[in-house]
Amino acid sequence: MADILSKQEIDQFITDGFIRIDHVFSPALASGIVDILWQDIPFKKLAPETWTEPVIRLGMYNQQPFIDSVNTPGLHSIFNDLVGENKWIPCRSVGTFPIRFPSDKQPNDTGLHVDASFPGDDPADYLKWRVNIKSKGRALLMLILYSDVTEADAPTVIYKKSHIDVAKLLYPEGDKGLSFLELTEKLNTLPRREEVLAVGRAGTVYLCHPFLVHAGQAHKGHTPKFMAQPPLLLQSELVIRDAVAGYMPVEQAIRLAINES
Repeated sequence: MADILSKQEIDQFITDGFIRIDHVFSPALASGIVDILWQDIPFKKLAPETWTEPVIRLGMYNQQPFIDSVNTPGLHSIFNDLVGENKWIPCRSVGTFPIRFPSDKQPNDTGLHVDASFPGDDPADYLKWRVNIKSKGRALLMLILYSDVTEADAPTVIYKKSHIDVAKLLYPEGDKGLSFLELTEKLNTLPRREEVLAVGRAGTVYLCHPFLVHAGQAHKGHTPKFMAQPPLLLQSELVIRDAVAGYMPVEQAIRLAINES
């Protein structure tokens, strides 16, 4: 992987809402992480007949292989390119893991959504977590592939340029923003956007604008899909107006949406 993004890649992130980075970590590291995850899965690895649910969710993991996978020098340089040096917090745990299995059952988590980033009135209720125009708490959404993912293996569906639409929804709501549920209910009113499938070899990472709309889907392949979707946390909120030292790409995208020059 390159340590520094090209102008074309930065422009793609601003306008499309995501970039794909290949070969972030090795297949061997990915395989070791998958072995750890299997210890917590209530199915037998070599017995597909035991894979009785389409998706199970595992939480956050802080063992060293997980930390190593998201803290490479190259990734840190790219975080600086997109978010700004000293504006993000290194990942000290990795998750959650929506692990998807081939199944005749339809998963119940395939709706359009944007991940929320700070607690609402009830921190224990994720549906009440919130997202605001300054993306309080979250610098990026990361989709991290720990297994090879083809079009048949339930790749996450990314809605290209949808972060622009979401920024326009959030802007009138100010610092309070919208809850996860309130925002989700508005997403079907947005313009239809091109769908991009988050496919790739193990070790691939999609770095997404925090406002990017995405969705899970059913697994039509043969081997389980292992992916994590941790946030890259912010030191504070993004700056979208009256910046002293200019704006980083994650902020430029929001300014583009709200017609700031």
